[in-house]
Amino acid sequence: MVPIGIRSPSFCVRRSERVGFNRFDGISGHRAVADVCALTAVAIMSASWPGATIIAAVAALAASGAQAEDGAKYPDWTGQWRRFAVPLPTQPSHDQTKPWGFGQQAPLTPEYEAVLAASIADQAKGGLGNFPTTLGRPAGMPNMMMGFGPLEFVVTPDTTYILIGWHDHYRRIFTDGRDWPEHIEPTFSGYSIGRWVDQDGDGQYDVLEVETRSFKGPRAYDEAGLPLHIDNQSIFRERIYRDNSDPNILHDEITTIDHALTRPWTVDKKYVHNPDPHPDWPEFFTSENNAQVRIGKENYFIGGDGLLMPTQKDQPPPDLRYFKRARK
Repeated sequence: MVPIGIRSPSFCVRRSERVGFNRFDGISGHRAVADVCALTAVAIMSASWPGATIIAAVAALAASGAQAEDGAKYPDWTGQWRRFAVPLPTQPSHDQTKPWGFGQQAPLTPEYEAVLAASIADQAKGGLGNFPTTLGRPAGMPNMMMGFGPLEFVVTPDTTYILIGWHDHYRRIFTDGRDWPEHIEPTFSGYSIGRWVDQDGDGQYDVLEVETRSFKGPRAYDEAGLPLHIDNQSIFRERIYRDNSDPNILHDEITTIDHALTRPWTVDKKYVHNPDPHPDWPEFFTSENNAQVRIGKENYFIGGDGLLMPTQKDQPPPDLRYFKRARK
């Protein structure tokens, strides 16, 4: 096959690469422009290898190389991260170092201290209290960062994904420089905007700062029903980073700003890296094999025989007015 002609131009692919600074609390977004230049000999060959194809291939290689170079700026959080286990008399809660409920010492307003007390009392009688997630709905923020199941962090220049696979299944943290949209559809996990910070000035990002807002509910911090305000105006600010002295520890410092609190409340969640390069990723759905049934304002239980059971002493049966009674 005889080439029609050969030429060797220098060409430069110019592109804007987002590096993760956002408009975040009044801080203007920044962009770094990366020039990807390639020198190649482009052969204008037969119809089976058109010159445009070769130019496109070289440009793609140059762009992928730039992405790899940009990737070196981001921290390596790959692998499986599990909750830092602290021996407690209860299941884990928002502050991993303290038992749930009032043991969390959350700075609740008197009104929401009463909500928590009522939740604990209802659960003591067999009710669900202030934790409707038991019925199968998402827990949302901040409970989804509890770490009941293992977490996986997938870092890209535009978005960091947190894969969960428990009550909730994922979070998106946008790091593409966007500002807050004029309208955000409320969700249990909220809308998260983050920015990367090179805290020690070594040319590599080491801290991800995040703000999350725009929620729907109901949501609670833990299974005891530690409450968030019913207005769903919560704001969470996080600093996620690897421990300087022990890289097997990942921190998530979460500050909660909520109208059920008398002041912002900050806790430091920790996750431990699993050294297994091929860990097991369990799958969990709250609705699977869930025997809890909510009818009206009452919670019932499906027994092993498949029949509806009360969860509290002297609990009234559900209203069956729309069912025809069986003839005896």
